[in-house]
Amino acid sequence: MDASVTSFVLLFALMLLVGVFTTKFSARLGLPSLVLFLFAGMLLNEFIYFENVELTQLIGILALVIILFEGGTQTKWNIMRPILAPAGVLATVGVLITSVITGFAAYYILDLTMLEGMLFGAIVGSTDAAAVFAVLGSKNINKRLTATLEAESGSNDPMAVFLTVAFIEMIQVPETTIWSTVGDFFIQMGFGLVFGLLFGRLSVLLINKIQLDVSGMYPLLALGSAVLTFGVTDYLGGSGFLAVYVMGVLVGNSDLMHKFSIVRFNEGFAWMMQIIMFIFLGMLVFPSDLVRVGWQGIVLALILMFVARPVATFLSMIFFKYNMKEQLFLSWTGLKGAVPIVLATYPIVSGVENGYVIFNAVFFVVLISALVQGSTLSPLASKLGLTEEGMDFDPSGFEMIHLGNTNSEIIKLPIGKKAPVVQSTLIDITLPSDTLVIGIVRNEELITPSGATTIESGDMLFVLSDREKRSRVKEIILGKKEKKEKPKKKWWDIFGRKNN
Repeated sequence: MDASVTSFVLLFALMLLVGVFTTKFSARLGLPSLVLFLFAGMLLNEFIYFENVELTQLIGILALVIILFEGGTQTKWNIMRPILAPAGVLATVGVLITSVITGFAAYYILDLTMLEGMLFGAIVGSTDAAAVFAVLGSKNINKRLTATLEAESGSNDPMAVFLTVAFIEMIQVPETTIWSTVGDFFIQMGFGLVFGLLFGRLSVLLINKIQLDVSGMYPLLALGSAVLTFGVTDYLGGSGFLAVYVMGVLVGNSDLMHKFSIVRFNEGFAWMMQIIMFIFLGMLVFPSDLVRVGWQGIVLALILMFVARPVATFLSMIFFKYNMKEQLFLSWTGLKGAVPIVLATYPIVSGVENGYVIFNAVFFVVLISALVQGSTLSPLASKLGLTEEGMDFDPSGFEMIHLGNTNSEIIKLPIGKKAPVVQSTLIDITLPSDTLVIGIVRNEELITPSGATTIESGDMLFVLSDREKRSRVKEIILGKKEKKEKPKKKWWDIFGRKNN
């Protein structure tokens, strides 16, 4: 085998192993894992010369697509629905305010042109989905705040991408007008939303209808659909990142076959892409380059954390019912991560004069943000009284039951107040043959079912059944029959059945 191929394989293995062990150390040190991933990349750069910005940008974009899709599938629509408005304002108005304030600061501190300063502000203006999902996923922070931050971070990346590309265009094509830019914004976001909903529905239909011989193919089918969603939307002039996130939310909140396998596979694959992305981004940076923008990076990071983000948060939250403690926490959770660094490659690839200055300053700001804000989120939440008791059981643990090539599946059934089985014992419920209730989650605790177990409103039943008997099982337990006339739906029902 060619030596270069062997070297690449060894490098890939080294990157994955370093990334996996790094997560262990980051948890013990109380640091976001992305910080150590970046440092690992910078360390590798001392031994392996790497400066392929275009390849790194491609890897970063692909990784972000997968991370946003995975984050969307983990988002609970019934929790996110009430906070759509504040999250949407934070993701648009908040990003714009943050970008403008930081852009003015960069104009003076980095000695850039005004447009280059605004470009810097746009790059660091959004909270990063990869960082937020990774940090909040392991914390027991108030669900409402967690949902707000995850919805904001998942939906504000498109805003940051749009602003970055818009300012690069203004730098390179001075004739570009504000009105044409505003028009492009609504077109991109509109297309992104529409295509996200369209591909989400098509993906759910495809996964539920197609019969694959190998159950392990369903996660790949979902992942391929996500990448296709991004590609088609971006090619047609829409926001591919917004489309992928919306598609992920729709898929994750739909009644989906092999749902646990899909979610668990996406989680592992997203972590792998995160590791690869951050290490590659770290390999683009030389410590000596960071030293040159050291004091400027520190000042910009402080302005971003203590001025720009808080001002943007408080102005965006004026009309929403968030108390002072919640607004303080939201203002501190402006985590920066992969998105700013990936976007910082855009000026370099596009040939912007001060592209490398912007890249190094962005990298420095991201490191400080992740180190300072990421490591203090949990203590701050506890100090403000915004934590909750964690969930004692992860329902995806049922995935340990390997169904292989059988015709069976695990069905997740939320029991509402009007379900016919409420206050019935399992022995009194006549289920089809070869159908078994294998677990009940009640008040976030797992109950091992027996014939004497009584079903209560609010329970979540996990039922092992043949695929052909799926409709009959749902009819018996939930009382839902197939009707020719569909009940009138509200607009949010496009996201599927609510998860309790």
